[in-house]
Amino acid sequence: MIKNLKICGISDPKTLDYILNHPFPPKFIGFITNYKKSRRYVEYENLKNLININKKQTYFVSVLVDPSDKLLEKIKDLNFDYYQLYDVDPVRTAEIKKKYKIKIISAITISNKKDVDTYKDYLEISDIILFDSKGYHRSESFDHNLLEQVPNEINKMIAGNIQIDDIPNFKNKDFIIDLSGSIENNEGKKDINKIDKLLKLFAKT
Repeated sequence: MIKNLKICGISDPKTLDYILNHPFPPKFIGFITNYKKSRRYVEYENLKNLININKKQTYFVSVLVDPSDKLLEKIKDLNFDYYQLYDVDPVRTAEIKKKYKIKIISAITISNKKDVDTYKDYLEISDIILFDSKGYHRSESFDHNLLEQVPNEINKMIAGNIQIDDIPNFKNKDFIIDLSGSIENNEGKKDINKIDKLLKLFAKT
């Protein structure tokens, strides 16, 4: 079965409030913290205000691409439960986890089987392994069949331009499903109706 959902790239209070108060909220919500190329990027002051709220059963995730020490010090007291790290090697990942006492999602970007095997370097460090495309701020796919040999017991998440209607295809997969672009409108803004459809579909899966 699908473990749970992550909705990524939330940037405004109205959408966040809707998700948190939905009858079937996702387990994870992601916020783009330092990748300015993304249209979903949230400036620090706005981010601080956005996530300074009480949450019940949902984890807040700071999405970070090769974060500097300066940035990590700046955000260390924000209301995050996980850091999702891109382009961070295992040694530095371990340092960040130890210093900031926070759970880690290590993002492995995939284009071939060799890329997939990189997850093994993070097994003793990271709390969740995320398998994503190499698109970063662009919604791109990769061949999910490349993950067939990844053991079921690993706590894993999958992203890469997953569509709402793809959700039933994952019902027998032991993944946390991560969506962003597929729940946006033509202007690149999160669409409440699409989010509602996603969460209701997941609840039935």
